[in-house]
Order: sequence, then structure tokens, then C-alpha cells
Amino acid sequence: MNRLLLLITGITLFFLGCKSDDVSHEKKIHGVSLVASKDSLAITEVKEIIKVHANYVSLMPFAFMKDINHPKIIYNQEKQWFGETSVGISQHKELLDSLHIQVMLKPQLWVWNGLFTGDIVMTNEADWIALEQQYENYILDFASLASQLNIAIFCIGTELHQFVVNRPDFFKRLIKKIRTIYHGKLTYAENWDVYQEVPFWNELDYIGIDAYFPLSENKTPSLTDLKSGWEVHKEAMKNFAAKKRKQVVFTEYGYRSIDFSGKEPWKHDRSKLLANYEAQTNCLLSLYQNIWDEPWFAGGFLWKWFPQGGNHISEQNRFTIQEKPSQTVLERFFEQRNNEVMKK
Repeated sequence: MNRLLLLITGITLFFLGCKSDDVSHEKKIHGVSLVASKDSLAITEVKEIIKVHANYVSLMPFAFMKDINHPKIIYNQEKQWFGETSVGISQHKELLDSLHIQVMLKPQLWVWNGLFTGDIVMTNEADWIALEQQYENYILDFASLASQLNIAIFCIGTELHQFVVNRPDFFKRLIKKIRTIYHGKLTYAENWDVYQEVPFWNELDYIGIDAYFPLSENKTPSLTDLKSGWEVHKEAMKNFAAKKRKQVVFTEYGYRSIDFSGKEPWKHDRSKLLANYEAQTNCLLSLYQNIWDEPWFAGGFLWKWFPQGGNHISEQNRFTIQEKPSQTVLERFFEQRNNEVMKK
């Protein structure tokens, strides 16, 4: 029996013998982060999401900045991929509605050359004011769309640490403006290492974390290694959620199918190392075992899901779980938890 077959057999045996004994059985967010489609989303593509028992999709209308020190924001352009535009979001939402899948709308900035959005800082007050106006236009446009489409969750930003800590009053004013036009749940997606520094969690409904926590320095971490790695992060989130009296949602989570995938899960370089499916599978299982059933945890959105499936993806050591053993992990875990909720 080859190693891949052993891995799939082990996943099956794990779920056959696994039942949640935690007190929290309410319906969680079983979400996937949908890569923007180049064209209209097809019903066959959405049915692939249903097969893994997901009940939420994150749609991400990207906007673009020239540099971390330049205030201009470009978005909703015809030359963008269809799924990143307001027209595309509307088409996607209509189709997802027809199949009873809810949506989080998660506008995200992308800085040219892949510079980290958490480092966006203006060099003078005039540029800060210009950035605030540009960002407000961007967010309020999509908040209005979220309201029109009756979207369940709206995320006001993603990994904007320096912007947030330098201009907290702007974000508090922005949240008030969003509340006047959008009446669903609000969150913000902050990076795993600085989420406790966000100054406006009290104004939102969920504490949003992009959950790329370091868990293990081993090449192929075991579930025991990973459980130990979760302990400090789990306790910190539990205490912070209690302090803020809000649930945590993982606005992103995921692991590459590569050696040392639990060491620095945030890394997304195009490494040419061989795929390690077992490492990815163990990391996902550890998250589901150690975090998912906690009462302070609302669920999360797996990074990332391609509408066209996994066949076109040559980098098989990257984040997607499609057509890998980890897809079985996701499918069986979500199915099991959905069944438990229906039995209550």
C-alpha cells in the first residue's frame, strides 16, 4: 500500500471513530475563500463547493495600490477578473443564493509587487487624508452592494496593521458610516500576530483573524506536535474573545502541502520543493480537532478554492486542498459537524 493510500485510509478511520464531545454544536461557518472567476460562475463549479459541505463562501473584490506609500486605490475596473467586480459579485451571489450558500464579502487591497498590506504607511498628512478618502470610497461602495445583495457578513479590511494603528479614528468613523447602509454582521481580518492590537473590535460583530499561526518546526508534523503548538494560541484567543465578549472567526486559514507547512504557514512564495500532502492534512486535522468546537469560535474560511478545480494548478505544493487528501479531511469534517447540528 503506497503512502498516499495509507494517508487516505488513516483519514477515513479517524473520522469513523471521531465524535465531538464539546458543548458547542451550534452551526459554524464552514467557509471557503473563492478565487475570483475570470467569467461568470457556473452552477457546476458551485456544486463542487456543496460536495465538501461548505455553507459559506468568501468573495474578494480586490483593489490595487501602486506602492505602500502611495494613496491611490484602483478597483472595480473592466480589466479586472469578473469575480472581483461589482457585476461579478452580484452574479456570484445570485448563484450561491440558489444553492443556499451564504457569503462574506471581503474587500482586499493588493500592492504591486506583492508588498505586504500591513506595511501601508503614508509619509505626510495630505497623503493620509487622500488614502482615507480613497479607502472609504472603496469600502462604502462594496458595503452598499453587500446591503443590496443581502450579504450575511461584510469584512471592512484585510491585514492593514499600520493603517489601522496609525488612523484608528478614521476606521471608527468608517464603521459608523458602514452601519448606516449595511445591517449584516461586520468583521475585520487582521493577521494572526497583531490581532490583539486592533483598536475597534468593540464596534464589530466578530474578531476576524487570518490564522496562519506557527505550530511546529517539524518537516511532517504529527497531530501530537501540532496540538502542543496550538496551546498558547488557543488560550490567547479564548481569553481575548472573553475580554471582548465576541466570537472569533478565521477570515482565512490554510496550510500548504509542503514540508514544514506548520512552521511558517503565512509564506506563499513559489517554492519548487516537492509536495507533502501528509503535512497539509495533519495541519488541517489539528485545527479541526483543537479549535473548531470551541464555543468562542464561530468558524472560518479555508484559503483557497479555485472555481475550475485543481487540475489546472501546477504548483501542487501550494494552499489549495482540491484533489488532494486534505479535501477528504474538509469534506468529512464538515459533513460530520453538519449532521451533529441537525440531530440537535
